[in-house]
Amino acid sequence: MNTVKTVFLMTVMFVLFLAVGYLVGGRGGMAIAFVFALMMNFGSYWFSDKIVLSMYKAKEVTREEVPKFYNMVEQLAQNANIPMPKLYIIEDDTPNAFATGRNPEHAAVAATTGILRGLSNEEMAGVIAHELAHVKHRDILTGTIVSTVVGTITFIAQMAQWAMIFSGRSDDDDNGGLIGSLVLMIVAPIAATLLQLAISRSREFAADAGGAEISRNPLALAEALEKISYGNEMKPIDHAGPATAHMFIINPLRGGGINKLFSTHPPIEERVARLRQIAAGRVA
Repeated sequence: MNTVKTVFLMTVMFVLFLAVGYLVGGRGGMAIAFVFALMMNFGSYWFSDKIVLSMYKAKEVTREEVPKFYNMVEQLAQNANIPMPKLYIIEDDTPNAFATGRNPEHAAVAATTGILRGLSNEEMAGVIAHELAHVKHRDILTGTIVSTVVGTITFIAQMAQWAMIFSGRSDDDDNGGLIGSLVLMIVAPIAATLLQLAISRSREFAADAGGAEISRNPLALAEALEKISYGNEMKPIDHAGPATAHMFIINPLRGGGINKLFSTHPPIEERVARLRQIAAGRVA
């Protein structure tokens, strides 16, 4: 159901994207917007992993440096039937982890020093299994496409707003159409962002379920999520920003109230409840 929901939401997002492009420049504008999005997707697809790993000063590690951690990931990758990803360590006391890479053959998993020290072996295995589920489901590619489309919609809408405001239309022009277009230009970026959040949350639920299957221990993953959530509330990860928050297993940004409403991650309580349902043999 999470996959069906993701496909539906992405379809709605692309329709919104094409509608904005058509409104700005007709069929030609729609085609230009589409080509522009493809170019941005290409760059994000090939280089986003290097950018985010560099942003958090992640250091690649080998089996000789972290044998216990390496062997754990290797076994879980075999369980998931995907190639062994590259491993990275981030020097940060806050517990968290993320996966990146354009496909399972070019994937990387990064974990903070805080999560390696703070979780039990079973809990850590659950976290890594969650990240490997993201890799297996190609969620990194999905997230890249969605982020790029949202950014493009926002960019086009902002440019169109300024162009329409300063276009010098007279009172004889179709003011109703102008107002309607302006409303769409304002609403489109907000709608696209809400769709992005819905897709991100859907993929987190799917990765939790996939991680439970790969690690064969949904309760350990549930306990890990609670510990990581508490750790990030106490101290957010250094240099964490909204652009990369969706990549982590738990949102690395501190915030409550309206910030939780616009979070890229589902409520921790709901994720834990679903994992406990899986452990009890009920469909989540």
